[in-house]
Amino acid sequence: MLEATPRLTRLRRRVLIVIRHLEIIIDLNYAGLVVATLFFALSVTPSLVPRDWLFQGLVSGINAALGYGVGCVLEWLFRLWILPRLRGRVPEPPTWVRYAVKSAVLVTAALGAGFMLVQSARWQREISALMGSVGTETPAYLRTGLLSVAVGVAVVAVYRTVRAVVVVLARQLNRWVRVPRELAPAAGLLVLVIAVVTIFNGVASRAFFAVANEAFKVRNDDTSSYAVQPVLPERSGSPDSLAEWDTLGFEGRWFVSHGPSRSRIAAVTGRQAMEPIRAYVGLESRAGDRTGAELAVAELERTGAFERRVLVLVTTTGTGWVNSTAAGAIEYMYGGDSAIVATQYSYLPSVLSFLADRSKAAGAGRDLFDAVYERWSELPREARPKLLVYGESLGSQGSEEAFDGLADLRAQVDGALWVGPPNSNRLWKQFVTRRDPGSREVQPVYADGLVVRFAAERADLARPDTEWRTPRIAYLQHASDPIVWWSTDLIFSQPDWLSEPRGSDVSTQMRWYPFVTFWQVAADLTNAQGVTDGHGHRYGDLVIDGWAAVAAPPGWNAELAEDVRIQLEAAEEFERATK
Repeated sequence: MLEATPRLTRLRRRVLIVIRHLEIIIDLNYAGLVVATLFFALSVTPSLVPRDWLFQGLVSGINAALGYGVGCVLEWLFRLWILPRLRGRVPEPPTWVRYAVKSAVLVTAALGAGFMLVQSARWQREISALMGSVGTETPAYLRTGLLSVAVGVAVVAVYRTVRAVVVVLARQLNRWVRVPRELAPAAGLLVLVIAVVTIFNGVASRAFFAVANEAFKVRNDDTSSYAVQPVLPERSGSPDSLAEWDTLGFEGRWFVSHGPSRSRIAAVTGRQAMEPIRAYVGLESRAGDRTGAELAVAELERTGAFERRVLVLVTTTGTGWVNSTAAGAIEYMYGGDSAIVATQYSYLPSVLSFLADRSKAAGAGRDLFDAVYERWSELPREARPKLLVYGESLGSQGSEEAFDGLADLRAQVDGALWVGPPNSNRLWKQFVTRRDPGSREVQPVYADGLVVRFAAERADLARPDTEWRTPRIAYLQHASDPIVWWSTDLIFSQPDWLSEPRGSDVSTQMRWYPFVTFWQVAADLTNAQGVTDGHGHRYGDLVIDGWAAVAAPPGWNAELAEDVRIQLEAAEEFERATK
């Protein structure tokens, strides 16, 4: 025992020396480390969609860095307000005790993070299983920890660089502007914040979206090798079209060059068919004083769209994308006696459009509907085509904006189908907030389902078992779709969809935490379509059932629906493989 004491003493000294050197090198804040570990642990808890190790590592690294910053602030407040009051009352612990505590914090943080990663891998497999996919393996998922450390260190390094800039500014303000030394750091921080906010709200934001527009304009100008200019006059971009082929954009050219033909529709349905009309106006299609909506109406006039049985107005997503399954379903249902019209309002994908172009989406949806409705209203009632509106994701938000409320919507259209609506959709929010008592937020019932219904799967469209009056409005929304459920309200309040019984594809282990759940679901937005059909923001052939419920023509039946489903699933697979 006596021989062991000197050895232990030497070992303790060596450990203290190592820890001191590490502290000098990395300048570690242990309060920050504790909070960072807590933030990391919360970031790997279950969310709406499954994550692989790479995506989770990026998210967790950023969260850990935020936690580290919070811990540093808490320690600073402790030293400023509480520590001075404790001096002289509480004895200061010996040096070896302080370092023992710090060592325990390091070990506990490492072990705690490892334990949470193992748990998280199991949770990710459970979420994947709910969505019918294969989950991650634990050994592979443990790489999340290493990536999180790297990301966290990078973020902290940026923060320390900013702190150094503030110190330099404080010195200059004290030297040249004669700001008192005590106030100089705060003044330096204020100057930096004002400069950054001014730059990012003005020059930087404009520059970013200008660069983004130019970058995505390059793709917009591209054409898939599988998109061929149509020759039939029923399509925009054809030689007879008022909207030239080269002006339609990438998505517009794909839309008008594909879709079921008259012969294909007849072969699948066993009935006579017409050539469907697809009208599309790109951002670059407009000429002179004519707006995109006015050009769209002119295209409808040229193709004879107002003489068809059904006319569908589509508000596109950011890049001008139109869901081919939604368009094809209508064309098969009505034997090609249909017209579909859409306009492009942005080059940016939906996520960036949501940040920068939401007003453009609303304006495009409203302008297109108003222009078409004005011309449609001039027709004799018995000669008007059935008027339907459709929008998906940001497109649903733009489409909604054409109407003041439910009464206005019902008075002007013969049906509406909106898919994956963002939580900020005005009409959707009203219906969900005012849902019937006892119905869940993920599957609300509004006014006993008389006009508006919500569905995550085919059977939901038949619920409740009451009359569904025309015109019918349907929303398709998955319980696991982060685009539907992300909201700034998540920062401070628990949503009903997490306090009520969950949707079938949402983990029972998911919990609401202030701030944390907001960031978790925000991170899910970028991976909303990285799941299988029927989950997240992938609605697949559910849109066929949505159209069948909202506007099925006489003679539509389950057997015909299944034949059409097979055709459209094959077309969607082709699009994914070749677009």
